[in-house]
Amino acid sequence: MNYWPEFLLVAGAHLVAVASPGPDFALILRQSITHGRRTAVWTSIGIGTGILVHVSYSLLGLGLLLKGSELWFNALKYAGAVYLAWIGVVALRTKPAAGDGVMPTPTATPGRHGAFVTGFLVNVLNPKAALFFIALFSVVISPQTPRVVQAVYGGWMSMATMAWFTLVSLVFTRESVRRAFLRTGHWFERVMGVLLLVLAARLALVTLH
Repeated sequence: MNYWPEFLLVAGAHLVAVASPGPDFALILRQSITHGRRTAVWTSIGIGTGILVHVSYSLLGLGLLLKGSELWFNALKYAGAVYLAWIGVVALRTKPAAGDGVMPTPTATPGRHGAFVTGFLVNVLNPKAALFFIALFSVVISPQTPRVVQAVYGGWMSMATMAWFTLVSLVFTRESVRRAFLRTGHWFERVMGVLLLVLAARLALVTLH
């Protein structure tokens, strides 16, 4: 059987979803400007790995259980909202630097593990991502498609997500781009803090229906 038409449909839907502004993009923007390329790239890898969690429970049919349980869905969305809000509060607490045009670091630059975990958790705890993958695997992908082929779809989406956010990281960590943001000093961090809090509130308001 030819699975290319279905794969292209899945890949297209995922491309639109991953390129849409949201918590993942906001996080990568902040990591790129505040902490630099290595941190942003490892965060991107964490986000892409988080995709595999959504793919796994969708393949196992557990996604439908999540969609059918208000309790578990609310637990997921509130956990995600609280975690995102915490990152936002950290950004808001940034203090001005001594000199103009210098980006202060609110906390020590996270290592590879810390950056990876941050990206992973922001993606895994995003209820909108959960609903997207549940819909993808229950509506777009045919039940007759072998699990192995579906797993390949999932692997592609994970790698494509890593590639996309790594590209975003490379763009926003270019010296000219980063310098333009750095001129705003601590205000960039505070604006990002507000944005992350707004996104956290939006996540908290997501419903199953």
